[in-house]
Amino acid sequence: MRFPIAALALAAYLALPNVASAQELTAFADTSRLVSIGGSLTEIIYALGEDGRLVARDQTATYPEAVTALPDVGYMRQLAPEGVLSVSPTALLVLEGSGPPDALDVLSHAGVAYQTVPESYSAEGVLAKVRAVGEVLGVSDKAEALAAELETEFAALKEQNAGITEPKSVLFILSNQGGQIQASGTGTAADGIIALAGAVNAVTDYPGYKALSEEAITEAAPDVIVMMDRGGDHGASDAELLEHPAIALTPAGQNKAIYRLDGAYLLGFGPRTAKAAAELSGLIYGEH
Repeated sequence: MRFPIAALALAAYLALPNVASAQELTAFADTSRLVSIGGSLTEIIYALGEDGRLVARDQTATYPEAVTALPDVGYMRQLAPEGVLSVSPTALLVLEGSGPPDALDVLSHAGVAYQTVPESYSAEGVLAKVRAVGEVLGVSDKAEALAAELETEFAALKEQNAGITEPKSVLFILSNQGGQIQASGTGTAADGIIALAGAVNAVTDYPGYKALSEEAITEAAPDVIVMMDRGGDHGASDAELLEHPAIALTPAGQNKAIYRLDGAYLLGFGPRTAKAAAELSGLIYGEH
């Protein structure tokens, strides 16, 4: 799968409710052949310097670049047990929200140690994931050190945004195909990163992602549009987007305020999230 499509799949996954239940986490007995499902978990493993344990990844794991050399066991919401088990794992670490449920049921009863890490789209959620990965890998000391670094970054982000007195409204667009705008409502990673950037979601009357009518777009009247930076069939240019009749009527359209960032960086809610939110905030408000 080409990365632009993987990025679209990432955002589509992050728009959907979690389907796997988290459990009390304990250290795995054997992580010599670890499979991590969920790009943020894999990124945390690399940040902890424990990537030597990994033998495979899922398609949402695209950072750091070295991870792409690992075998790909499929998209995290469309896992096939046979593919995951084909790499002979000794442990499976799965991000909450993976699926489908029947595949997770097979994997959790396959005789391989299996644990689920909770997901939430907040600073606290990132820190909790770091500590959870440290716990299951038996490197809680490393995890606490990384969490402390990230806490400092989130504190700096809060300070950066402290001067915002009039939060701008942001429309996060997942795709624009044939003039059909798919945009984020509440409860998504996009909604979470908008809040961390000191802005407000322009659309709050539905959860997840939904196709918006022209009337709904003009009523939302976003100050800013944010999208994932990608090419391919889903990568409509700014010019094409600004030609959309409803977008053209919004403050964002009139001011050509469209900003794009890498999907995994922007929506992954891993170790780079504070940096991504700070960068997005800088784009929205200018350096402040």
